[in-house]
Amino acid sequence: MDLKDSPHEAAFRAEARAFLEGHAPAEPMPQYHKEFVGDEGLVERHREWQQKLHAHGWGALTWPKEYGGRGLGPIEQIIWNQELARAGLGLSLYMVGIGMAGPTLIAHGSDVQKQRHLEPILRAEQGICQLFSEPGAGSDLASLATRALRDGDEWVVSGQKTWCSGATWADYGILLARTDPAAPKRKGISFFLVDMKTPGIEVRPLRQMTGDAHFNEVFLTEVRIPDSNRIGPEGAGWPVAQTTLMNERMAMAGADGLFVWEELREHARENLGRIDGATRDELAKLYAWTRTLEMLNARVITKLGRGEMPAAESSVMKLAMVRTVSLGSELGLHMLGPEGLLRTGTWQQQWLFSPAFHLAGGSDEVQKNLAAERVLGLPPEPGAVASDTPFEDLPRS
Repeated sequence: MDLKDSPHEAAFRAEARAFLEGHAPAEPMPQYHKEFVGDEGLVERHREWQQKLHAHGWGALTWPKEYGGRGLGPIEQIIWNQELARAGLGLSLYMVGIGMAGPTLIAHGSDVQKQRHLEPILRAEQGICQLFSEPGAGSDLASLATRALRDGDEWVVSGQKTWCSGATWADYGILLARTDPAAPKRKGISFFLVDMKTPGIEVRPLRQMTGDAHFNEVFLTEVRIPDSNRIGPEGAGWPVAQTTLMNERMAMAGADGLFVWEELREHARENLGRIDGATRDELAKLYAWTRTLEMLNARVITKLGRGEMPAAESSVMKLAMVRTVSLGSELGLHMLGPEGLLRTGTWQQQWLFSPAFHLAGGSDEVQKNLAAERVLGLPPEPGAVASDTPFEDLPRS
């Protein structure tokens, strides 16, 4: 495992850092997990930032050059995310379009679809939201029940989606719907790009305990989607979705701005009188966890640099990250003392937001199952349904 950047990686990091020092917004972008954020002004700030990135060649690092990207790989994306976090910027609100929908269109879209959407996505002229998860299909996404019925050259879609970030302002949504309930659950799904202004779409914000409402639930009632908006073959939406999810993981890789040890350290120094022996022990444990997370990240980068794809490392890193974020926010709140009872504040916001990380991107339980099966070689979870069982025959609550 290499703990230092290679000469190529060091050169790219220096280039990224120099660009950000010269062009990053003077005021760091507000981040949901650190403060109460209203979407209205924030969306425009992110649009302007994405347009500046595109103008200087930083808009989509991993897109092929012929589509306006730089043709770089996951290592450069990880380094870029680390430098963004260092500059206080974090992930863009346009990440779903740049990091997920765009690469999926490049891999599976038609020439017409690429011409119609890729350049507007890159210029932040088309915002994209993700319409994947459902109330009964979150971590087990293949259990989705939203139906799409063929009607000539259109599909009539009805169902409900949830945890849809940005659905209130997005222009399009990437949508998974079941087009063949008689097929096994992973083989009867199709992938669509839907105009969010289509009649029959209702977006309802979900108020979180932080007070924010940047997640939404989306209801689709007989929404008509042209077949020309289907991405990939009919019934083959699951492998298309895997492309989307793989790129989501890559787009978020190395995004360590969710918890910054140095911020907690300074907070501790400002509140020394509130730190007893037990708190010191927890701080020491958290520091060890933080350094361990860095080692895991270095292992992933080393594998990628050798042309290998990480296996269960992403699940292990996800578990380590959320554990670190949760303990860090808890300690930050604890060291506020009575001030922690105030409704607003950075550490209050982080503590209220931290439970979401145990669910987002695959729940802790799912990640543990993946690690158990892929690393320890344990058998699948008891009661797993045969993969060839038709979806319509599966038990549903």
